[in-house]
Amino acid sequence: MERMAKRHVLIILGGGAAAFSAAIRADRNGAETLMIDGGTIGGTCVNVGCVPSKRLLAVGDQFFRVANRPFPGLHLEDGWSAEFRAVIRSKDRLVADLRKAKYADVLASLKDVDYVRGQAAFVSPHEVKVGAERYEGDKFVIGTGSSPTIPPVPGIDKVDYITNVEALSLKERPDSMIVLGGRALGLEFAQMYQHLGTQVTVLQRSGRIVPEEEPEISQYLQQYLKEDGIEIHTGAELLSAEQRNGRKVVVARVGARKRTFEGDELLLATGRTPNTAGLNLPSARVEAKEDRGVKVDSEMRTTAPHIFAAGDVIGKPMLETAAAKEGYIAAENALADRGLKMDYRAVPHAVFTNPAVASVGATDAQANADGQIRCECNTILLKQVPKPIIVEDTRGLVKIVAEAKSHKILGVHILASLAPDMIHEGVLAVKHGLTLEDIIDTVHVFPTHSEATKLAALSFFEDVDKLSCCAM
Repeated sequence: MERMAKRHVLIILGGGAAAFSAAIRADRNGAETLMIDGGTIGGTCVNVGCVPSKRLLAVGDQFFRVANRPFPGLHLEDGWSAEFRAVIRSKDRLVADLRKAKYADVLASLKDVDYVRGQAAFVSPHEVKVGAERYEGDKFVIGTGSSPTIPPVPGIDKVDYITNVEALSLKERPDSMIVLGGRALGLEFAQMYQHLGTQVTVLQRSGRIVPEEEPEISQYLQQYLKEDGIEIHTGAELLSAEQRNGRKVVVARVGARKRTFEGDELLLATGRTPNTAGLNLPSARVEAKEDRGVKVDSEMRTTAPHIFAAGDVIGKPMLETAAAKEGYIAAENALADRGLKMDYRAVPHAVFTNPAVASVGATDAQANADGQIRCECNTILLKQVPKPIIVEDTRGLVKIVAEAKSHKILGVHILASLAPDMIHEGVLAVKHGLTLEDIIDTVHVFPTHSEATKLAALSFFEDVDKLSCCAM
């Protein structure tokens, strides 16, 4: 005998950034809410994404920089070593602590939000099933996240490859690794392992790494990564993969040559796919896109008016911060019909290599694409900025895209060790339509990396190499 469905004002599917943001808003609205989560509480970011990867990147970077680029007068007389298992254990403790503090404890504090473990699937537009239980909801927010995409390479199904999930918890450091993918995920893991002592080879299908970024950023970043010892091949067409005596073998056409690459591990970093396969969306009259992401409008509403979606499950940009904002908008619109809209124009993104990449707004090519806006772009190198010179790390650049007549800032693109922390001045500029003069007229702390943004704005009007340190 089938049990009676339990009714809630809002049902949230998922347990990551988007789902938690929606749950917090639902609790603030006093709505009786149910969160159904089939994964690990906290989702990708805290468990197998931002938190653990940035921890290991920081460990590897500190180890590599101190061992290879000490300041004059500093000597490592007793050597310098890294115990891989201890590094992983430390990362695991950090993840467990943050998962409890920022997710489990937060959930427990939401008095109007109940929690159920399990995989939910729609059985009708207002009802989902979890095992033998059924739950009815007036409104829904889908926030089930995404999973690593497995590329259709012949033979890949017979190879013991790893994804970002396994790469964060290997028991031993491999001597060599092949990374398929030269965007954010692939490059972060490539540098992480290279810094910890693994010889890494990156194979990227497009003609340059991080192809969505400005060409100058791709060019300089590839140069810096190669200086760290990473082998990078762009324009690589993957032909086959196999496993020989435990080693992974990838055959690819690079340029006019067919080449064979071998490694102890094969890391797939070729994108992520929205988790919609088990949701039975047709029963809810919710449509999906070609990339399997849930189709939504700017209010995060799906093709079913009472169902909203947020986070990786709707597809790109697949950013933790964007997911949280989308979850907030989805819940507020579902419960209060506020008509909030998601504006991606001023959403920044970053690649946490060292130097790192951070960008917001339009690129040069995007700004000039329709021919209706005449843009000007200026780039300064970090070797023109005092603080990077002081700390002996002048790798990188700042590029500003501005409208030629009004000087309104349309995009800011940074390659620097502190780029993710520097980008927020650019975010405010793009979000609020600030001009080059607005940035120049703002007093910056000296000496800082952030001063590079002001110098980049000044470069539209002055030769910054002929200015004193604190000019203007």
